[in-house]
This record gives sequence, structure tokens and C-alpha cells, in this order.
Amino acid sequence: MAGQFGRPRVGIVSDVVLQRHRLQAATAKFGLDVCFSGDPERLLGYPEFPDACLWLVTLEDEADHPALFDHLLENTEAPVLFGLDQAPKPGGTDYFRWERRLLGKLEKQLGHLEELDSEASLEELEEQSPPEPVTASLPHWIPPAVPGSVAEEVWILGASLGGPAAVKAFLDNLPPGLPVGFIYAQHIDGNFTEALTRVLGRHANYKLKTAEEGNRIHNSDVVLMPVEHEWKIDNTGELTELSGPWPGPYGPSIDQVLLNVADHYGPRCHAILFSGMGNDGAIAAPLLKAYGSRIWVQESDSCGNSSMPDSVAATGCSTFCGTPEELARELVKTIEKACLLKGRQKQDSA
Repeated sequence: MAGQFGRPRVGIVSDVVLQRHRLQAATAKFGLDVCFSGDPERLLGYPEFPDACLWLVTLEDEADHPALFDHLLENTEAPVLFGLDQAPKPGGTDYFRWERRLLGKLEKQLGHLEELDSEASLEELEEQSPPEPVTASLPHWIPPAVPGSVAEEVWILGASLGGPAAVKAFLDNLPPGLPVGFIYAQHIDGNFTEALTRVLGRHANYKLKTAEEGNRIHNSDVVLMPVEHEWKIDNTGELTELSGPWPGPYGPSIDQVLLNVADHYGPRCHAILFSGMGNDGAIAAPLLKAYGSRIWVQESDSCGNSSMPDSVAATGCSTFCGTPEELARELVKTIEKACLLKGRQKQDSA
């Protein structure tokens, strides 16, 4: 019942071609193999019944296919999910909410589906890291941030599978002293937080630190959002731990991090979505875009898994796409332009 690389296999039955295609795309995003996709008549005439772990069935009218249920019952012991919601048009919030509902139903039957970076992969990343950081100097027009100063602008770095390598490459290509703070939301096993902190903090320019109650985001901070409980930033700018878990299937919820940080920073909160499975971030990103925030994504070919940044890009709200190194260079350019503009405004008002 397992497909390539041991991934669960699902069968898809629908009398609507478009629904079959959208179910195939969604299940592939969740790391599943599709061993059958067709209409009821095709399954009834199939010479050898497909070996699936789970069947997904969505029909315009079940009464039009009276033999289908008995055929499934006679030929498989795998669970069958009938009456799935019709998939909306991709790219909108309704579609990504539909994907989340589908994922919840799949995981009830198949268990946890999203692949996460392991401790071994983090150790391998540490071994592969160059002994010295990439040399990058702060451009002339960017005044270096005062050490320990509170960040007026924050960038959220959201990632899942493949994220640690991408975020490390991004941070390693930034010059020291940028007048911004970072909040890092990484889907990962909470037991590996120490290893993640060690690996990403190997070079001195940008050290990873875990969120602590009452702390503020300072320039050059990279604050790691904990996995277990939801965190927000209160109206004084201090980090606050809430009593409940993050909403949704994975912690930290990147969507919720985006919303909670934007509640305080508004248009001074921006986001970069790096490598990862699923679509976390795709629901909240358009809301941040409406604030005036910048939304950037890692380009597909450089990702360990591109589902997450691709989902955000599909919303139409991302304004830059690049490798981690290109994203770092673009951030420096963006900050430099903002500093030049401030300098000109001061001159004009003098």
C-alpha cells in the first residue's frame, strides 16, 4: 500500500474531471502517491483493483453510481472518504482552507503527513557549513543598527522541510548591523530546537534565540518561535506566550505568526516564505499584503520542497522570488533604498 519512497498511496474517484485534478494536486502537495484517479465507470472496469491506503470519493450525485459503494466494499479494506467538499478555484483563501480541511481528514486516517527536518539532517547541515561566514559589508547608505536597539521593522522567516538550510544560507549572506529584526517560524520537532539554534547560530552575525516572555524584538535578532504554544506581541511590543497551542495541524502556525506579528507592526512587518511542504502562510499572506507589507518567496528549484512558497506565490501577493542568497541581497537593497529615501526627506525638511 506504500508507493515510491514508502509514501502512502491514495485512490481518487470523481465523475468531475476538474475535481480529480485538484485532488491529485493537493494530495501530491501533502506527499502522497496517487495509484488511481478516474471516474466510477473506470474503476468498475479496472482489470486489477488498485492497492490504496485510502480512497477519496467525491461525486456530483451518488445516486448516479449505485454500484460504486458495493464495489469498493468488496475489493478493499482501506478506509473510504465519501462526500468530500468540492474544491474551489486554486489561489484564493477558500481554496487553501479547503486544502487544510482535506489535510485534516487525510491525517485522521493516515497519521502525520508533513515531513520535517530530522536531527540527523541538522547535524549534516552543520558539517557542510563553511568554516567562515560569507563576507558581506553593510552598504554606505545604511547606518548600522545600535546594538541592542529595538527593531522598528520585522521580517518573518517561515519554513518547513528544507527550511533550516535555506534560512541559514539567507542569514549567512546578510551583512552585520542591518536595522531590522527577524522572527523565525520553523515547523520542526520541538526536541530539535537546541540543534537548530546551534546550527543556524554558528556564524556570529545573526544568532538564533528562542522567544522569551517580556522580550522585545531587537535589531539583528533572529527570534525562534517555540513549537508548543502560541505567542503574540502585545501592544507594548513585548513577546507574550499564550496558554493554548498554535491553531492548525503544525506548530508554530506560520499563518498565525504572520497575523500575530502584523497586529503590532502593521506595514512594518514583512515575510519571506522558504522551503516547506503544505500551504502554511498562504491564508495570512494576502492579509499582510493588504497592510502594505512585502511578501517574498524562495524560488522552487532551490527548495527542498517548494509546496509552501509555491502556495504563497499562487495567491498573487508575492513581489519577489529568489534563492536564499538572492533574497538576502534583495533585502539589503530594499533597506538601502529606504535609508536613502529617509535621508532625502530629512534634507528636504531641513
